[in-house]
Amino acid sequence: MDDQNWPIDGVNVLNFGSEVPWPDWWEYSVYQPLVTVNDTAEYGSGTIQYLPVLATNYTSTNNNMMWTFNLRQNVTFSNGDTFNAYQLWGDFYSEYYLSANSSGWWQSYTIFNMNHVDFGPSTLSLMGSTNDQMIHPNTKMLAIMSNSSWPIYVTGPYQVVFQLKAPFLYFLGTFVSYIGMVFDTQYVLNNGGIGAAGAPNTNFDTAPIPGTGPYSITGVSTNAYVEFAQYSGYWGSNLTPAQIASDPVLDPGHYKSVVINNVGDDLARFTALSTGATQIAAVASAADWPLVLANPNEFSYTTLPSWSSVGPFGVALNTNLYPTNITAVRQAIVQAINYSDIIQTVFYGEMVSAGGPESALYPQYYNLGNSSLYVYNPTNATNILKAAGINPSSLGTLTFRTEAGCSMCTDIASIVQLDLQKIGFSVTVSAVAGSEYDSVYGSYSTNVANAAEIGQLSLLGGQSWAPSALTPADNWVSLVSNVSSWGNWAGFSTPQVQACVNSFTSTSNVAQIQALCTTAQAQIYKDAPYAWIGYAKLWYYTGSLVWKTGTIKSFDLDPVWDGVNTMPLINTVVPGD
Repeated sequence: MDDQNWPIDGVNVLNFGSEVPWPDWWEYSVYQPLVTVNDTAEYGSGTIQYLPVLATNYTSTNNNMMWTFNLRQNVTFSNGDTFNAYQLWGDFYSEYYLSANSSGWWQSYTIFNMNHVDFGPSTLSLMGSTNDQMIHPNTKMLAIMSNSSWPIYVTGPYQVVFQLKAPFLYFLGTFVSYIGMVFDTQYVLNNGGIGAAGAPNTNFDTAPIPGTGPYSITGVSTNAYVEFAQYSGYWGSNLTPAQIASDPVLDPGHYKSVVINNVGDDLARFTALSTGATQIAAVASAADWPLVLANPNEFSYTTLPSWSSVGPFGVALNTNLYPTNITAVRQAIVQAINYSDIIQTVFYGEMVSAGGPESALYPQYYNLGNSSLYVYNPTNATNILKAAGINPSSLGTLTFRTEAGCSMCTDIASIVQLDLQKIGFSVTVSAVAGSEYDSVYGSYSTNVANAAEIGQLSLLGGQSWAPSALTPADNWVSLVSNVSSWGNWAGFSTPQVQACVNSFTSTSNVAQIQALCTTAQAQIYKDAPYAWIGYAKLWYYTGSLVWKTGTIKSFDLDPVWDGVNTMPLINTVVPGD
């Protein structure tokens, strides 16, 4: 398989808490969660149904505030280490420590009361005091692990409890990706440790940590490839065809080895696919995608259901940098952009025009108050500026920051540049290398602090942002919250909007959440931190995953659909007849 991006931070899963590595090629095939979503039902009808993976079952009590998971027994990591509740406990508290004890360490969700948690160097020292402490903890270690005043605690070797500080209806959706993925804590402790607060051990960037999945990583060449091999001791190797059909992500796999190559040039990927050098490739350029469409008998490609692309696509307007920190300037910009032009010329019409931050996957929270979608109206944009006494030509030049090598990003930036010039703005497009592009983005506070480096305009979606959890709260938490760990490119937050964000994790009353988020939606529309374009129907927005017809029968995709893993789930790829 050929992809177009090398994973940020290599193969180091200790970065899961900060929602990288991205793209997460080894999702499910190497590292598995407690539960997943029924991919078939989700794709077909948008139905969210959770299925067990490393948990055999779970229960929720106390108004969805206490969740108890019973774990599979006789499961080992690919190096032979035992998987149990103690290892799982170590996973999650290690991520908490690596976040520098952030309240939003759980993928930006502030759902745990960490006030009674005392996890630091002394606990880590105890965890690593023997070479099997996380498998067979001593009395002192077990007392810490079973301390029920902490939000995550064990009640035995195969049972773990999560205590939330308030009701959260969508808790299971946070396990489907990133922080829900389980790794071998004991191996980490025996091989240099997790690192320091805010600084994960970088040795694991190229030295993969064992997982419980059907594949293990057997080779890594930075910026070149990651190689996978089937794990003979995989706990699901003897599952029946019926069991696999009911939960495809448990599939032991159909290929003995898989290589995912990092190939930055789109033509090179398409050529490799055409000649049979690779079986699945990302095809995403304006030059090559029409060749796929023109040869339907030769190529097949992935399309997404109408409700998909959980993350909305658009342009982020920096609310912390002059002059886009002026509300009237942003209001004018969002009405000066020709969205239909972008959809037709950049996305070949393969996009659902829609607003944000919510997606159509959660209709009960989507477009509340009918105030999310902006309409192209340059006359109205000019009038907004006049009413505010603003002459756009006097504001200096706006910078639209994009990632070099992303033709879709450049194409969108060029259209926005011309549209804004028509109403008097001066815009320059700055394409920077991928490592430089990513380096200035991060949490809400990071984006506010780095406002000058980010520039006035940047691209939301595509190579800039993707959702991290399968919940209706995720777009709100990521895009418009002051606890966002990734995604709030606009550096935007207001008390009204934060009240909506907080409501998802503080009440199970849907009507109350809807009321608060209706107010928030109106505030977002007024403040215009994003110019929403819509939801792409293609996996790569301007292209998709492509294979030669007949070589591949089927595969499953990342359960949050929109970019956590940009390749197929490796173990679910079924060869063609």
